[in-house]
Amino acid sequence: MHGSSGLSRRGAWGVVAVVLLVGVHLVRGGTEEWRAGGPPQPLAAAAPEHAAAAPEHAAAAPEHAAALAPAAGPGPLSASRPTRVRVPAVRIDAPVTPVGLDAEGWIDTPPADETGLAGWFTGAVTPGEKGTAVVVGHVDTPDGPSVFYELGALSKGQRVEIARQDGRTAVFSVYGVEVVPKDDFPAERIYRTSPHPELRLLTCGGGFSRQKGYDGNVVVSARLVEVR
Repeated sequence: MHGSSGLSRRGAWGVVAVVLLVGVHLVRGGTEEWRAGGPPQPLAAAAPEHAAAAPEHAAAAPEHAAALAPAAGPGPLSASRPTRVRVPAVRIDAPVTPVGLDAEGWIDTPPADETGLAGWFTGAVTPGEKGTAVVVGHVDTPDGPSVFYELGALSKGQRVEIARQDGRTAVFSVYGVEVVPKDDFPAERIYRTSPHPELRLLTCGGGFSRQKGYDGNVVVSARLVEVR
């Protein structure tokens, strides 16, 4: 699912989400042999408003998610592959490579030994297009921190910059940072198609065991606010 087929598949992303090919085991690595406290975990205050609702209201979150996000910014951009992701608040500045689905049906990731590389999921839109773009990365490897190690430290209002092949930079404002369980991943809410250009950054998070790795995913939700 690499190469030129990526853009042609973006219309199928809604189907992928509905059938729950959620890609949440995308960053399966991790070890406690080198780390003391582990990667930063999102604060409760950073969670998107719809995710903070009581569990019985969670099923209604997709219908209300757009209303709870910040007001719409610039209009959608045309398709153009992302080349770099920058998150100045947590010192992320990494090249982006296309990734598809692995043999088990999960969203794939860049090679674990390329710790400074993030991956754009080719089954979704490109960042800045109408809809929800998805960028993933490892949190750590057996040897130490990886590209998205600091992702959980983000706060609402901080910016994510995606440089694109067409020379434009799509700037997104974070409106939610949360940990969701891998075993009960809210795929429809996280990946649902948006009427505005949105972005999701994903990595591993939550509790950790040597037997199973991380039990959750850190999910950053952001909306386009500027084009440079």
